Amino acid sequence: MITPRMPSRKLDVLFVNADSSLQAYQGLAKTYSAIEPPTWALLLAQACRAKDFGVAILDCDAEKLSLSDAVSRIQSVNPRLVVFVVYGQNPNSGTTGMIGASALATELKQQYPEFPICFVGSHTSALPLDVLQLPFVDFVLLNEGVYALQNLLRTDLRSGLGAVRGIGHKPVSQSGERQPILNEPQSVVPQDRMDIDMPGYAWDLLPYRSRPLDLYRAHFWHAEFDHEKRTPFAAIYTSLGCTFACDFCMINIVNRGDNGSGIDASHSRGMRFWGSKLIAGELEKLAKMGVETIRISDEMFFLNRKYYEPLLQDIIERDLRLRMWAYARVDTVRHEYIEMFRKAGINWLALGIEAGNQAVRQEVSKGSFQEVNIRAVCEKVRAGGMNVISNYIFGFPDDTLETMQETLDLALELNTEMANMYPCQALPGSPMQHMARQKGWKLPENYSGYAFLSYDSEPLPTNYVTAAEVLKFRDKAWQQYFSNTAYLKLVETKFGEKERANVEAMAKVRLSRKLLGD
Repeated sequence: MITPRMPSRKLDVLFVNADSSLQAYQGLAKTYSAIEPPTWALLLAQACRAKDFGVAILDCDAEKLSLSDAVSRIQSVNPRLVVFVVYGQNPNSGTTGMIGASALATELKQQYPEFPICFVGSHTSALPLDVLQLPFVDFVLLNEGVYALQNLLRTDLRSGLGAVRGIGHKPVSQSGERQPILNEPQSVVPQDRMDIDMPGYAWDLLPYRSRPLDLYRAHFWHAEFDHEKRTPFAAIYTSLGCTFACDFCMINIVNRGDNGSGIDASHSRGMRFWGSKLIAGELEKLAKMGVETIRISDEMFFLNRKYYEPLLQDIIERDLRLRMWAYARVDTVRHEYIEMFRKAGINWLALGIEAGNQAVRQEVSKGSFQEVNIRAVCEKVRAGGMNVISNYIFGFPDDTLETMQETLDLALELNTEMANMYPCQALPGSPMQHMARQKGWKLPENYSGYAFLSYDSEPLPTNYVTAAEVLKFRDKAWQQYFSNTAYLKLVETKFGEKERANVEAMAKVRLSRKLLGD
C-alpha cells in the first residue's frame, strides 16, 4: 500500500514529477533502471514552503501512476498552480522527461482546463518559447525558477503577470489570441543566499510504501549489483552548476540569465555551493530515516576542496555510515583526498573519461581537459578502496570508427567496476545543439529521440560516420563490455557469485532501435 503525502492546508502549488521511464529505458525500466527522488521538486517545494506557500509533490514515476490516476489525484488536491518539474540527474533527463510530462499535461488540460499549468526544468530553460507554445502550457519558469515561482504565486495568476520577472506567459492579444511572451529574466539564487533561499529538501512530501524513500531505488551498480540494497535511496546536491563548458553538456543552462537567441549552457557556467552544515544536516536526516544509499549528484563534486573538505569532515564526525557515490573528471582527482572520501562513505567515484583519444576529448571539452594518465588515476582510486564507474561517449564530431574503438579498448583495459556508454547527443541547451542548428544537422523529431536507451534514440553523426553507425557501435560496445570474461570475473571477485549472475541477467536485456531497423 503506497502512502501519498497529502497536503494539510490550501494548496498553492503542486509539483509534479511525471513518468517517462518506459519509453526512455525500454526493457531496462522494470528492474534495472534507477528510480530517483525528484531532487528539484524537493528543492523548489522547500523553498516555497519556507515562504509560507502551501505545497505538495506528486511523484508519478515513484508511484507508477497511470495518466488517469495522476489526473484524478491532481484534481482531488485542487492546487492553484500545477508545476511540472522536468529536471533529472542525467544531462539528457530534462528533455527525455518531457515525454511523460507532456502526455500528463495534455490529459490534465483536456479534462480540467481550469488548472493553470507551468513547466520548469533544463529543457524549458534551453527552449523556453518552444515549451511555452505547447497548447497545454500556461507558464514557464526561466532558469531554476526559485524567485520567479514565488513571485508568480504572489499574484492571482491572471493579472499583473507582465511585472513578474523570469516567467513566460500567454496574455490575450487584441485579436483574442494568446501570444507567448517571455518576461525579463530573473536572477538565480546567489551564492550568499543559497542556505537561506533554497534551505534544503522537502523529504517528508514524498510518497512511500512502508518507510520513507522506499519507492526509490539506486542504480544497480551503486548497490553492488544486489537488488536488495537498492532501496531506500536518495539523491542530493551539495553544489549547482559546473565551471567547465564542454560542447556536449547542457548542465549550466539552468543558470541562464539571458533570453536572447544563440544562448547555450556555455554562457552561464559557474558553481554555487550550499554550506557544509546544511548539507551534512540533510544527510543526517536521511540517515535517521533509514536511508544508506545516496547519490551526490553534483557534476563536479571532486573539484573544490574548499567546499568538499569541510563537508566530508562533518560527515565523518557524525558517523553517518552511508554508501554514496560522487562525480569527478579524471583531471580533477586529488589523490591525497581519496582516503577521506572513503571514510565519509563515498565508495564509488564516477570518472568522466569520455573518449580514449586525447585529441577527440580535447576538442569537445574546449581544451579544458588536462593531460593526465587515466590508467594511473583509476589505479589510485581503486587502491584507495573505492570502486570506479567510468563514463564514455561514442560519436563526438571528430570520432571515426577507429577512435571509437580506441575508447572501447581503453574501457576494456581499465575494466572498472562499472562503465556507462553513451551515444553523443546534441542535447537542447548544449553548445553542440546550437552548432547543429546553425549547420542544419538533423536532430531528433521527438523527446524520446534524445534518450540514450530509447527505441527512438538518434545520436548525431560524426564528421566520418553516420548516426546509425554510432548507435550500433555503442550498443555492441556495451554488450562486449558486460559479457567480457575479465569483467564478470571482477564482479564475482569483488561482489559475489549472485551479483555476477545479476549482471549476466542484465546483459540479456536487448534494446530495440528504430535507427537500426528494429
